[in-house]
Amino acid sequence: MAEPTKLPVKTEKASTPTTWAPFEHLRREIDRLFDDFDGGFWRAPFRMPHWPRSVTWPSMPAVDVTDTEKAYEITAELPGMDEKNVEVKVANGVLTIKGEKEEDKEEKKKDYYVRERNFGSFERSFQVPDGVDADKIEANFKKGVLTVTLPKKPEAQKTAKKIDVKAA
Repeated sequence: MAEPTKLPVKTEKASTPTTWAPFEHLRREIDRLFDDFDGGFWRAPFRMPHWPRSVTWPSMPAVDVTDTEKAYEITAELPGMDEKNVEVKVANGVLTIKGEKEEDKEEKKKDYYVRERNFGSFERSFQVPDGVDADKIEANFKKGVLTVTLPKKPEAQKTAKKIDVKAA
């Protein structure tokens, strides 16, 4: 069984990109509005292919968030990706998972030649809950599954007191 690969978690200050074109910001906002709808075929006419734009997956990868006694765990399914194509960052109380996938398939036979290219990227962000020890966040990648562990501080791990419910 293969050992999971540990990914570094980068901590940095968030920066805001500068846009020089006067309508670039408006175009991005309109594109983002259409991207929020599940990526149907109807949105393609609203894209301007000659303008640079990051490519997105048809939908975001499936993510599970689990709250255990000692930590929060975020598990993301990233089939066909390698750990070198995944980035995990924490900045200003927000955990961001980014990934980019590139595929280039080529097939040559006697009567035909086929070359297919597939590119895509995604970005998911999560608010880091209070009580998380941000310096001890870990990310592991194994067989296409990313697991990010956000350990709770000792004071956040206190057990809950059960209160009995009495009939009135």
